[in-house]
Amino acid sequence: MRNAEIIRKTKETDIKLSLELDGKGVSNIDTGCGFLDHMLTLLAKHARFDLDVYCKGDTNVDYHHTVEDIGIALGEAFNKAIGDKKGITRYGDTTLPMDEALILTAVDISGRGCLGFDLPLRAKKVGDFDTELVEEFWLGFVRKANIALHIKKFAGTNTHHIIEGAYKSVGQSLRKAVKIDEDFKDEIPSTKGVL
Repeated sequence: MRNAEIIRKTKETDIKLSLELDGKGVSNIDTGCGFLDHMLTLLAKHARFDLDVYCKGDTNVDYHHTVEDIGIALGEAFNKAIGDKKGITRYGDTTLPMDEALILTAVDISGRGCLGFDLPLRAKKVGDFDTELVEEFWLGFVRKANIALHIKKFAGTNTHHIIEGAYKSVGQSLRKAVKIDEDFKDEIPSTKGVL
């Protein structure tokens, strides 16, 4: 089983997170931020990861610490769960239409954290959620997951649909990248022999 549990406690957040890469897309999310709960539920469903996240954060200040720290914890869990990376497909990409939005995501489980983020958003907020935190979440995630992730918007003006499409698309791309390729199940997918 490719799974991990992370407990992360700081002065700003108290997080308990569990991740199962070979799941069914079942999630139990309680972050104190309704919009983030929704996005993580979408991510888990489209990645087919089982994901439980509980966070008690300083949301009375704002959602920044909660969002960033959950990204970090999820990245740590992903890196731990992926293990030695033997047999993984390594790459995954998705072009996802979300109503009038069109999003492209691409993943390389490379062992190197890198985010290419080209997701211009017109609205500064969706409900009480600051949209600038979308990039903060993915930065925290890729740095700890040690993957390259590119997220690009090609069309659309509805900020909610664009963000939702991005989380769904990343989920699809991650699902493809972590899939075990039976023809190479005992090999690291790199000419270096390591990732």
